[in-house]
This record gives sequence, structure tokens and C-alpha cells, in this order.
Amino acid sequence: MSIRLSREDVTERLAALEPRILADHSHRKAAVVIAVAEEEGAQGIWITKRQPTLRAHSGQWALPGGRVDAGETHREAALRELAEEVGFFADDAAILGRLDDYETRSGYVMSPFVVWAGKDPKYRVNADEVVHLFHIPFDELDVEPNLLTIPESDRPVIQMPLLGRKIHAPTAAVMYQFREVVLRGRQTRVGHFEQPVFAWK
Repeated sequence: MSIRLSREDVTERLAALEPRILADHSHRKAAVVIAVAEEEGAQGIWITKRQPTLRAHSGQWALPGGRVDAGETHREAALRELAEEVGFFADDAAILGRLDDYETRSGYVMSPFVVWAGKDPKYRVNADEVVHLFHIPFDELDVEPNLLTIPESDRPVIQMPLLGRKIHAPTAAVMYQFREVVLRGRQTRVGHFEQPVFAWK
């Protein structure tokens, strides 16, 4: 049976989590979006494949998002980046809640926001930044992660086996927390998960 959640279900499960907010001002601020969308009858979330020509994190799997600009709130940045990257325009009321801040090896504190995109949402991918927008149904997202060890760190590297690929942290950490909190109703933290060395710059 396919996983289906109402807008109220998602909001309630997010509200049960007290998100960890990191106030380390030595890091740059970023915001990302987990957009809940229903396509072809299946609920799921969006993930992008970044253009290989981009200066930062080129060719990587990523949630829509980016840097928080001066004078901008994290919520505003999340919605702006969603509009700029995939052409989906949402207002503040579409934000259902947030997950834990995640400190990246590349020097950012990333704040994830969950946005309700609804049924068959209209979008238009920005080809300058995104190769393709993928929809991952909840049933596929509800998988166990791979946890790897690397000589460079004593923390486990998390991977999510999705789309026939291995998606790494930081994206994998955020997606896994969404799976735990929203799909499973578990209060799971992910700040201890490591990123692969190629994502450290």
C-alpha cells in the first residue's frame, strides 16, 4: 500500500520535532527545500541534479536551495531558491515546518524547510542550474540508508540508495531525517552523519 499523507499529517509530524538550530556565525547560511508533491498519483519529494558547469558542488544531487542573502530570512531564501531553480512559486503559508540545521563540510549551516507543493504542481526547471528535477515517491524514499566508514573521519558517512544511485550527505542526511520524522513518525537526529570527502569543498 502506497504511503499517503495529508498536509495536516505532515504538519503535525514536523511540529512534534523540536528542530536543532545552529547559531555558529562562522559558517555561511543556506536554506534548502523538501517539496512534497504528488505526481501521477504518487506523493513524494523533489530532488535536482545540478549542472556540471556550476562553480560549487557541480553535478551533485541536491535539494532546491542555496545561500541566504543579506537581509533575507531563511524562510525567504528557501522559497526564493525554489522559484529560481525549479520555477515553482510558493508563499510562506506553504511552509509546513523545518528539520534540523545541518553543518556542511563546505562551510555552510543548511536549514531545511518542508514545503507543500500539492497535486500535479506546475514547474519550470532553470537549465542554467539544474539538469533535471526528479520526483522520488514516498514508497521509494522509505528505504534504509547505507552507513560507510572512511579513514578521514570517525563519523559514519550516510548514503541513500535512490534513483539507481547513491545520494550522499548533506542531501542524504536531510532526506533521511524527513523519512524518519515525516514518513515514520520518529524523532531522529542526523547531525552526526558525515559527508564524503568530495563534498568537503
